Amino acid sequence: MKAVIIGAGLGGLLAGAKLSKAGHAVEVFERLPFIGGRFANLDYKGFKLSTGALHMIPHGSRGPLAQLLREVGAKVNIIDSDPMAIIRKEDGENIEFHDFRNELSITKRVKLGTILAYSLKFKPKRDISFRDWVLKYFDDEFLLKLADSFCGWSLSLKAKDVPAREMLEIIDNMYHYKGSGIPRGGCGAVTYALADVIRSGGGNIHTCSCVDKIIIEGNRAKGVKVNGKTVDSDLVISDIGHQETARMYKCLDDEYLKRINSVMPSRGIKICLGASEPLIGHSGVYFTPYAKRINGINEVTQADPSLAPQGKHLVMSHQAVLSDNIEDEINLGLTDLKMLFPEKKYEVLMVQSYSGGWPVNRASSGNDIGNMTPVNDLYIVGDGAKGKGGIEVEGVALGVMNLMAQVQIL
Repeated sequence: MKAVIIGAGLGGLLAGAKLSKAGHAVEVFERLPFIGGRFANLDYKGFKLSTGALHMIPHGSRGPLAQLLREVGAKVNIIDSDPMAIIRKEDGENIEFHDFRNELSITKRVKLGTILAYSLKFKPKRDISFRDWVLKYFDDEFLLKLADSFCGWSLSLKAKDVPAREMLEIIDNMYHYKGSGIPRGGCGAVTYALADVIRSGGGNIHTCSCVDKIIIEGNRAKGVKVNGKTVDSDLVISDIGHQETARMYKCLDDEYLKRINSVMPSRGIKICLGASEPLIGHSGVYFTPYAKRINGINEVTQADPSLAPQGKHLVMSHQAVLSDNIEDEINLGLTDLKMLFPEKKYEVLMVQSYSGGWPVNRASSGNDIGNMTPVNDLYIVGDGAKGKGGIEVEGVALGVMNLMAQVQIL
């Protein structure tokens, strides 16, 4: 089988590596001059920054992405975070993530354990947000702020914008796979390892190659046109989102178009700091529920010092975007950092915002459309086709796994 993949983001590279490892011919076309999309490295002042995601894998060496990397033989060393996460309380005291229950009364602790156990087994069927789910059982400011902090860091959403059913799937995965990890070498180490798998299997990756059109014959994808040239295939996989893919073959399925056009993306801001001393002092997530905008912070050099010049530390904060005034949102994030690290010296290396045509996720978590399209042999992967309960890149990996099962690639 010959497969054409549109886009060399993480989803496209994972799909390409899986197909190549199974012995199929793979051609990947990427319009940008580099691969990885929002999961690539950027070199600046000796620091390895990133094009989008933090240098972090939500479930570390145990999760779906790590599993898929092992399956295809991608050589990536993932360093599991220790501790998993720390929470900064309102008074500035830090507590272990697993100890957040100690901030509740004994009655609320027992109630939380009982309700959570029941809800993980019997997920809510009706449409209710995670915030409303928390409020249904608890009137507790700390739990609500922690929910917003976790959702902002992991999904670039407020708890009110995440379906409770999806959040409970995420909590279920957290119990199963545990906490985060940092790939040695950062995001770029993952994408280049996947590219090596594709090329070693005889596949090709073409950068600066813009796909103009998906060729459809008898409601079946038969190939693409790239820079005016026709490339035939048995299978077309798109990593550029449902909407852009639909435009490439002039989709006429009104119901499908209505569905994909109604999906809202998630928006976020990342701030990268360089420091001569540790700011948080560990490799886990630092949740900040009482900050105005910052939701979580990672000091990635605690796991991999090579991501910064010798003696320096790379710190990456993330926040959900809550208004359309991006400049104000950034300034609130910068103010939070001054409040969080009042006596620390650091340099702001880069501020990045992700919205519009370059969002955090094309489909916010819990609202993914899935891999299928109205056209046979045309499928979607990436951040609009994440698997259930998958945080960011873990969701992308789960979506690729779902697709491979559909097309019977073991």
